[in-house]
Amino acid sequence: MFVKNDTIALRSAEPEDADLIFQWENDRDIWRVSGTHVPYSRFQIEQFLLGDNDIAAQKQLRLMIDLTENGQTIGCIDIYDYDAFNGRAGLGILVDKAYRQQGYAKAALALCIDYLFHNLLLHQVYCSIDETNRESQRLFVGQGFELCGRRKEWIKTADGYLDVLEYQLMNGLG
Repeated sequence: MFVKNDTIALRSAEPEDADLIFQWENDRDIWRVSGTHVPYSRFQIEQFLLGDNDIAAQKQLRLMIDLTENGQTIGCIDIYDYDAFNGRAGLGILVDKAYRQQGYAKAALALCIDYLFHNLLLHQVYCSIDETNRESQRLFVGQGFELCGRRKEWIKTADGYLDVLEYQLMNGLG
């Protein structure tokens, strides 16, 4: 555990998380959100977890979301497209279905943003959310993210194409 508050702790993903990550990554209901089109093998996930966990080298970092009270892992936050030179990174969050609508995503996202702005000294963070994902839009806007763009017909679905909305949050620290 490297950052926590009264509700949530964020920590680096460990090999012991492979089963849970395997379950989430292979949930076809969230593939559109994660940009996944094929299943991951347990071996692929284990290799990822055994890899170098250096955000500067890998340009990404997966943080697991644990409940502070009992250590239960309930989700993860992906920091991706890390760009130290320009001071920015993308964010994605997943909370297990059983733990949604309880304020955990909000607490985890706030904790992650604080870490990125105060420890990694990023200038901005951003996210891409498909136009139908109202819950994620409310979550990120609630943390101060502002709509800054729209990618038209960006995601192909069985019912046609969806637009993707782009949001960003600037670090007020200067």
